[in-house]
Amino acid sequence: MSEKKMTSSRRHHLKSLVLSISKGILEKESIQVKVDKENYMSENCPPLSLPGSTQELQELCKKLHQQIDKVDEERYDLEAKVGKANKEIEDLKIKVVDLQGKFKKPALKKVRLSADQMLQALLGSKHKVSLDLRSNLKQVKKEVKEERYDLEAKVAKSNKEIEDLKIKVVDLQGKFKKPALKKVRMSADAMLQALLGSKHKVSMDLRANLKQVKKEVKEESAEQVGDWRKNIEDKAGMDGRKKMFESEA
Repeated sequence: MSEKKMTSSRRHHLKSLVLSISKGILEKESIQVKVDKENYMSENCPPLSLPGSTQELQELCKKLHQQIDKVDEERYDLEAKVGKANKEIEDLKIKVVDLQGKFKKPALKKVRLSADQMLQALLGSKHKVSLDLRSNLKQVKKEVKEERYDLEAKVAKSNKEIEDLKIKVVDLQGKFKKPALKKVRMSADAMLQALLGSKHKVSMDLRANLKQVKKEVKEESAEQVGDWRKNIEDKAGMDGRKKMFESEA
């Protein structure tokens, strides 16, 4: 079964617990160190009681000097032991460096092995297998090169044909230039004659027809409009609505 991943909330909770426990341990250690120090001072440094006479003070000073000499001797002994231990550590470090210098790990060199040698090293001398990978690679490379050359030749041929066609198009454009057409104003009779031919003779007076149509439209509009006041009076009231209804029917 795969182990379940711890969620971030649980990880945070465990971290806070570890920190709180370590904080408590550190506080206890600091209190213990303080207590040990007080005990040591009370044992080795009793409270000083100063006598009243001069002789007693001299004896007390002699006693304190003796204790100081004793402590200094112990300190010197401890310093000598520490110095000796440090010297031994340095000697051991020098020996380790010397041993590392004598027995250096040799730098491995890159060795080129053929496929046959590699198989022989893996399978042993009894199994004889020959693989000519290099020849296969050469054949593949040769086939790829031939295909590439064929494609390049086809592309070059098509590009050359395109260039030849472009040159022909330019030559044809130079020989047969499209003439610039001019704007020609033609009457309706000339246009009909050009479309129907010279045998058919038709004359159209469009302007005259337009004038007549305009005049007729004006006359009709004047007759239809009439007097607008009379029309409004006729349409007003029940009689007017009745007339409108009858006219629509």
